[in-house]
Amino acid sequence: MTRLATFMFGEQTKPVDSGREWVKQTAIVFGASLLVAACARVTVPLPFTPVPLTLQNFGVLVVGLLLGSRRGFAALALYLVEGASGLPVFSPSPLGGGIAQLLGPTGGFLMAYPLVAFVAGWIYEHTRRGFAWAVVSSTAAEVALFAGGLSWLAVFTHSVSTAVRFGLYWFVFAEVIKVLAASALASRWYRSRPAQG
Repeated sequence: MTRLATFMFGEQTKPVDSGREWVKQTAIVFGASLLVAACARVTVPLPFTPVPLTLQNFGVLVVGLLLGSRRGFAALALYLVEGASGLPVFSPSPLGGGIAQLLGPTGGFLMAYPLVAFVAGWIYEHTRRGFAWAVVSSTAAEVALFAGGLSWLAVFTHSVSTAVRFGLYWFVFAEVIKVLAASALASRWYRSRPAQG
């Protein structure tokens, strides 16, 4: 358990408060998984692709940028466990959620989420935390997202060109907006932290 805590939350500097800190950080991770679930409810089905337009991955980027690589990874791993267990945290789908949705056409995107949050968080926590670096971090995370999503779609449809047509072309503009919005939110939050304490 100690090693898991160290991976998720980093080294604790105050052993006396480690129990309280564990509860606090666990609550943050759980809350972040619920943020992504809330974003997943904002979904627009598209008639020409089985992949919907959703705010879900905006939530993933925000979680990665704000919580960092370890907590971001933990939050999205928890999110997948919640969804796989049947909780209604994934975007609405004819498949009805759960394992069926993880194995469906959007499964590659979903399964990539922990890595996406990790990439966004890792790059951003090793930079000056400005807007430009948030954009770089989010863009790298989006590359990981679409690598996972399109790879799974290619297996699912037995065609790379169909996977790209279903999972990429229709989403580029929306993804640019999500990257910019998540980056603006994260950089503004980090700028405001010194003023808060």
